[in-house]
Amino acid sequence: MVKFYGTSKSRSARSLWALEELGLKYEHIATEVPKAKSPDHLKVNPNGHIPVLDDDGVILWESLAINLYLAEKYGKNSLWPASVEDHGQTYKWSFWAITELESHFLTLLSHKLFLPADQRDEKKATDAANALKAPLGVLDAALKGRDYLLGSSFSIADLNVAAVLMFGTYVKFDHSATPALKAWLEKAYARESFKKLRSIA
Repeated sequence: MVKFYGTSKSRSARSLWALEELGLKYEHIATEVPKAKSPDHLKVNPNGHIPVLDDDGVILWESLAINLYLAEKYGKNSLWPASVEDHGQTYKWSFWAITELESHFLTLLSHKLFLPADQRDEKKATDAANALKAPLGVLDAALKGRDYLLGSSFSIADLNVAAVLMFGTYVKFDHSATPALKAWLEKAYARESFKKLRSIA
């Protein structure tokens, strides 16, 4: 039985989306961020973070690592690409989303939403938004003339990148300057699995 520890109000949402996309039966052990430091949770992730996947004793941390594992094990005819070359492309885009996008979106969120009003810095938010222009342009260029990152089918590469871009939805990030990216993202967020994610704690 697959067990999943986390909450949709955190990076765990990425893996909940993958579980729903794959149609896997799983036990969701709703775990808020503060509870990740509890003695019980430290037994499954000594780092004190969520998410955690327990797949019949195989314990995994890190949201995108969990997603790559789930897709390779359970998504051979859906999310996981067939060729080794596309495996490489999947790793590339997944790691790229973390290294090129995530920190800028987190800065933007912090100074628009998360920090107390007197600690927010509009310049830092603006700088983060400007820093996103180049990588989002790279993604837009890669999507021109194709439906998805690896071609004509939605894959774990798309899910992972779109999941990182979810941070932008909280600040209504404007993607009008990157129309191919915008259209691709709208398709990803229109999937039934993503709609189900919105109802999970």
